[in-house]
Amino acid sequence: MVHVRSMDNQGRRMDARDRLIVALYAQLKAERETRETLEWAIRNGAVSKEVLEAIAADPVPVVTSEDIASLEKIIALDERRKTNRN
Repeated sequence: MVHVRSMDNQGRRMDARDRLIVALYAQLKAERETRETLEWAIRNGAVSKEVLEAIAADPVPVVTSEDIASLEKIIALDERRKTNRN
């Protein structure tokens, strides 16, 4: 496939973009599992009103400054690669 990037010969090294994709996938999976568990706990009366208020009052940021820095590096690398190809 033309658009599939390969890893090194031993299949162990991923570039920054691949690591970011894996990290975002893991975060999404963890968030889904947390939501499912919370939904189950609410349905079964295992979560008090105070706990729900605390959860609602303290949201987790979707994107951190580290995420933004990583994305900026990836974009800069892509721009350099495009420039070097031409």
